[in-house]
Amino acid sequence: MDTAFIAQLAAIVGPDGVVSNKTALSVYDCDGYTLEKSTPDLVVLPRSTGEVVAVVKLLHKEKIAFVPRGAGTGLSGGCLPVEAPVMIGTSRMNKILHIDLVNRYMVAQAGVVNLWVSNAVKSQGFQYAPDPSSQQACTIGGNVAENSGGPHTLKYGVTTNHVLGVELVLPDGEVVQLGGVVDDVLGYDLRGITIGAEGTFGIVTQATLRLTRQPQAYRTFLVVFETVPQATQTVSDVIAAGIIPAALEMMDNLMIQAVEAAFHVGFPTDAGAVLIIELDGLEAGLDPQTKKIMAICERNAAREVRLAQDEAERTALWKSRKRAIGAAGRLAPNYCTQDGVVPRTKVPDILAAIARISEKYQLRIGNVFHAGDGNIHPILLFDERNTEETERVLKAGREILQACVDLGGSLTGEHGIGVEKMGQMSLIFTPEDMLAMTQVRAVFNPENRCNPHKIFPTPHGCIDTRVPRRQASL
Repeated sequence: MDTAFIAQLAAIVGPDGVVSNKTALSVYDCDGYTLEKSTPDLVVLPRSTGEVVAVVKLLHKEKIAFVPRGAGTGLSGGCLPVEAPVMIGTSRMNKILHIDLVNRYMVAQAGVVNLWVSNAVKSQGFQYAPDPSSQQACTIGGNVAENSGGPHTLKYGVTTNHVLGVELVLPDGEVVQLGGVVDDVLGYDLRGITIGAEGTFGIVTQATLRLTRQPQAYRTFLVVFETVPQATQTVSDVIAAGIIPAALEMMDNLMIQAVEAAFHVGFPTDAGAVLIIELDGLEAGLDPQTKKIMAICERNAAREVRLAQDEAERTALWKSRKRAIGAAGRLAPNYCTQDGVVPRTKVPDILAAIARISEKYQLRIGNVFHAGDGNIHPILLFDERNTEETERVLKAGREILQACVDLGGSLTGEHGIGVEKMGQMSLIFTPEDMLAMTQVRAVFNPENRCNPHKIFPTPHGCIDTRVPRRQASL
C-alpha cells in the first residue's frame, strides 16, 4: 500500500499503531488453525471505538476490505485476511470501562482478556461464567465472534448466554448498540444474531457482560478408567441420574500422557481415559450428589476416584485440562484441533469413528473434549514438513466432521466455521439456507468488505503464495 495511505492510518492510531514491516506482519499470518496462512498488507491497532470508526470510514471510502482480529487464538482461520488487505486488531482496546455489581454487569472493550473479567470481580464474589480453555489469552471480542464455550458451559451456557449487549462498528463506520444492560430488549434479537457471526457483520468494540455469583462450594473429581467405553458410559449415567455437573470433561490415553509429561499432576499414564467432573453450588447440596457420582463411577468399574482436597488441587486439575491442547505439542511437531458436536449418547460412536479414521489415515489422534455436551476436540498429530501427511490430516478432519453429521451432530461447537469448514457447510445446510444467511449478513455488511470469504463456500480460498499451502475446501 502506498505511503500516503499508511500515513493517513498512522494519523488516526499513531505511528506505533500501524504494522507494515514484512517480518512483523508474519506474526499475523494465521490463528490457532495453522494449516492455512495468509499475510495482511497492513495491521492497524486502534485503542478506542473512535479510532476504529475513523479507520473503518477511511477503508470504506477507499473501498478496501478488512478483517477483525482479537488475540489470534481462534481455531478455524476466522481472522485470516482472505482478499482483505487490512487487518484491524483489537488487542490495544483492553480496558474494563464500567462495573456494576448491584445490577451484575460489566462493560469491557473487545481486547480485554477473558480471564481478566472474572479476576476483576473475584474479590467481590462474582465471576464471568464462559471459560474457554484459552481464557488466559483469548479476548472478549473474539469470544463474541465465535460464541465461545468452555468446560463449564454444560451448566452455565456459552457466550451468548452471558453477553447482554454489544457495541458494533459496521463496515461503513456507523456505530450501533445491540442489546443493553437488561435481559430482555424489545424487537428482534440483533445482539444474539451478531454473537457467533465470526466478525462478518462488523467489529465488536465493546460488550456488556453478565456477571454471576461465584458458587459457594465445589467438588472436583478425577476419575480414572481402564477403557474409553467405561468413561463414556459414566458420562451418560451421570446425566441420566438428573445430575448436571458444572463441568464434565474427558481425556483419552494419548492426551493423558501429554498432560502428565507437561504438568506432573499425577495422571496415570496407563489409563485408558480419565474424567474431570466438577459439581458446584450450595455446600449443603453437594455431598448427596457426590455420593451419587461416586456410586455411578463404581458401577462403571472406575479404577480410581480422586476428590480434590483443596483449592490448590482443584486448580491443578483445571490447569491440566485447560492447557491439554497445548501439551499436545510434546507429541508431534504440529497438531490440528478439530471441533464437532454429537448428541451426548453418541459420544462412544464418534470416538469409535475417530479410531477408525486414525487407523485409515495412519495418524495419531488424541481426544480431549467436553463430554457432558458432546462437543469433541480430536487432536490430529502430524509434521507439516511432510506434505503427504498434512494432506492426510485434512482428509481425516473432513471425515470426522462427516461422522459427526451422520450421527445427528454438527460441524462446530465453539470454534466456528472460518475458512476451515466452509466446504462442509453443505452437509447441514441447503443452498437456500445459505442464501438466507448471506442475505442476513448483507443487512449489516452489504458490500462484504468486513471479513469476506468466511463461513459460506465461495470461489475464493486462503493461501499464502510464499509457502506451499492448500486452498480452503470449496
